[in-house]
Amino acid sequence: MQHIETEILINASPEKVWAILTDFERHPKWNPFIKSIEGEKTVGKQLKVFIQPPNGGGMTFRPEVLVFDASREFRWKGKLLFKGIFDGEHYFRLADAGNGATRFSHGEQFSGFLVALMGGTLEKTKVGFELMNEALKRECEQV
Repeated sequence: MQHIETEILINASPEKVWAILTDFERHPKWNPFIKSIEGEKTVGKQLKVFIQPPNGGGMTFRPEVLVFDASREFRWKGKLLFKGIFDGEHYFRLADAGNGATRFSHGEQFSGFLVALMGGTLEKTKVGFELMNEALKRECEQV
């Protein structure tokens, strides 16, 4: 098992961060990592997500929404071909940091027998998370 977690402080309310994060149609305009998300924002429903880590190839996958708790947490779980090969539980957590700011946590728990072989890909993924976090911060802090 492998876990990646990143965090950033955003000078905007959790409600504003949530509104931008969950406005799937606008992701291509600001998000350098998750290029598109399509589908229902409902627990149990499937999304269509296209990601492209920096200096990596793009990938489309169809995760299931596990948590969609307004202004708090958005979580999905995806898999490569079949469960147990290479699975990822991706999450975004928002916490009120006071003074109108939000602590944004962005991570993923990877499992499956291919995880041990994916070291380079996981490093690129972490950089992608960090680039997305910075872009979300810029987008949220605009007037």
